[in-house]
Amino acid sequence: MAFFAHRVGQFWMQKVGQFSMLIDTYVEGCESYGDPRSQLLSWEGCQPRLQDYCSQVGLPCCPEDFIATLQEQLAEATRQADAHFPDNSELSIDGNGVPHLKRLKKPLKPHDLAAFQAEVKARMPHRHLLDILKHTNHWANYTRHFGPPSGSQPKLSDPIARYLFAIFGNGCLLGDSQMARHAPGSVDRQTLRRINAQHINIDKLEAALRDLINEYKRFSLTEFWGQGQAAIADGTHMALVENNLLGEHHIRYGGYGGIAYHHISDNYIALFCNFIACGVWEGVYILDGLWQNTSDLQPDTLHADTHGQSEPIFGLAHLLGIKLFPRMRNWNDVTFYRPHKQARYQHIDALFNGDIDWKLIETHWADMMQIVLSIQAGKILPSMLLRKLGTKSRKNKLYRAFRELGRVERTLFLLRYISETSFRFSIRAETTKVESFHSFLDWIAFGGTTIKTGDPVEQSKRMKYMDVIANAIMLQNVVDLTDVLHEMRTEGFEITAEQLRSLSPYMRENILRFGKWSIDMDEMPDPLRPKPLSVAV
Repeated sequence: MAFFAHRVGQFWMQKVGQFSMLIDTYVEGCESYGDPRSQLLSWEGCQPRLQDYCSQVGLPCCPEDFIATLQEQLAEATRQADAHFPDNSELSIDGNGVPHLKRLKKPLKPHDLAAFQAEVKARMPHRHLLDILKHTNHWANYTRHFGPPSGSQPKLSDPIARYLFAIFGNGCLLGDSQMARHAPGSVDRQTLRRINAQHINIDKLEAALRDLINEYKRFSLTEFWGQGQAAIADGTHMALVENNLLGEHHIRYGGYGGIAYHHISDNYIALFCNFIACGVWEGVYILDGLWQNTSDLQPDTLHADTHGQSEPIFGLAHLLGIKLFPRMRNWNDVTFYRPHKQARYQHIDALFNGDIDWKLIETHWADMMQIVLSIQAGKILPSMLLRKLGTKSRKNKLYRAFRELGRVERTLFLLRYISETSFRFSIRAETTKVESFHSFLDWIAFGGTTIKTGDPVEQSKRMKYMDVIANAIMLQNVVDLTDVLHEMRTEGFEITAEQLRSLSPYMRENILRFGKWSIDMDEMPDPLRPKPLSVAV
């Protein structure tokens, strides 16, 4: 009996020891699943920051002035929309109060635009993709971020060349084995695996992207495509091998995989990417890319697809100083809100079927500002909050407050949307850029159509590798385009701003992504001499 009690005691001591080891275990990224309220700044810690933050983003720093400003803005926007309605030939309102806009027509292109583009493409030098990585690293020196975790010098012969091979193999989805087979004598499979596992992580790849973006921004040609003040967010499906933690079957794309959710600048360069599951609402991550982007390009305007039309997102974006301009597919089904219940309008009154609860916004103004200041201080990301606000719980007063604020901002957006043709044109033009970027990424990933690793960290790294290659190509193209345009102007070509805006850094006709192939006609096999084969009976 004593022996049995001793064995039971040993068993439980062992279990207690194992449990104590589990207590000390740390899981990277686990804080994103915690309760955001436990990570917020206290209101006492927010108050010293409040005045400076409100002045930076142009917000009143007390709830009464905040409400008064919003009411004035909404009243003025509705008044102007009503006054301009008789002159707005593209807008009509049917008997049920549903607005309709005429389809935007494509602007006519100048007759000489195609000839100009053809001339530019003909003059562009042909570049090998590996040479592009070499050139852009020479300019930006982004491989300086790579190396062992200890910070010591890499114990590799010619480390820069091997780092470039690792970027090429992982970013083009070739894999270590295929990369080593096609670069015999330059790198081997084990070296590539060790470089990816020990010398390159997500933070280092993001630092490399930041260097490429900053060099890209220096060229004045990019300003004809965009000033860098706007970003476009959208996701695209990436196929994954089955049986991994992140992969799911996507209903719309009809395949198994994940979503590469990108933020690109209005001048085409890729700013940030989150790799998320197919079942996740993309709008949760719509603001994260602007916060996690640390380059010199810091946009304050965000374009997005239909998932960006959520009322809480509009409310949070406003408090963060971000102008949200989404492309809304069913915009005429959403509710327009009056600035106050007594407001009536001569022409557009049928649009409005809701009222703003200003008291709710005023009551929870401090709670909302506490969250915004915590985001600004780096305590939490917007996605942590939007995951909670996406539940649409009627009992969640914070959700209701952000939703009410978002109703004001979305109504302001819709009033401008139905009133300004140029505004609608700009939204369509900007969201088209991210679709072109997705096509560009598909072209880069020529080594395969599936990310074959099941590790979520490695899946995110593959997307960062692809973005490094994409940004490197864009930087090289901008360098070559600048030289070509200077050469054409020296020869007497008259180049207009409209012609420059028609160009794109996504040019790929001049890039040799498969390498340089040649045939040695002096080396021939022996003549055919079939030999008989004998087999054992």
